[in-house]
Amino acid sequence: MKLASTIRTIPDFPKPGIMFRDITTLLGDAQAFTLAVDELVGAFAGTDIDKVACIEARGFILGGAVAHILGAGVVPLRKKGKLPHDRISSAYQLEYGMDIIEMHTDAIESGERVLLIDDLIATGGTAMAGIDLLKRGGAEIVGAAFVIDLPDLGGARRLEAVGIKVVSLVGFDGH
Repeated sequence: MKLASTIRTIPDFPKPGIMFRDITTLLGDAQAFTLAVDELVGAFAGTDIDKVACIEARGFILGGAVAHILGAGVVPLRKKGKLPHDRISSAYQLEYGMDIIEMHTDAIESGERVLLIDDLIATGGTAMAGIDLLKRGGAEIVGAAFVIDLPDLGGARRLEAVGIKVVSLVGFDGH
């Protein structure tokens, strides 16, 4: 099975010129979902991972499944104002705007080994904000994994430039 064939492309969403890569079709296909989770886990086989940090919202679905298989805890990285306890924030530039993600201050214990998961990497802004939060929390980042990479936007290269191992399962040209 080719995972790319299970991902729907929606032109001009959320604005003209953007080709939105929608993984809800992959998530709804039991075989594709299982394959994606297995490949994400397999990319870090033999790596000691304490927690999986998941970026809202589709990253929660993937990261929760990956954490379950790895026997790791889950750290939700959420949009501003969604976490109820003491938190730290990191602002970032999207390819079509600005946003902020937050993490509870007690989500990571110093020295914990953390894998970052999201559905897609484009410019790398969201992932870099997540890495910033995790490092500020004391985490050792073991890698970042995505179902989709948009290599033309350079996000994976941006993470690799700061020493983060990046794994992606499918690449799509363009935006």
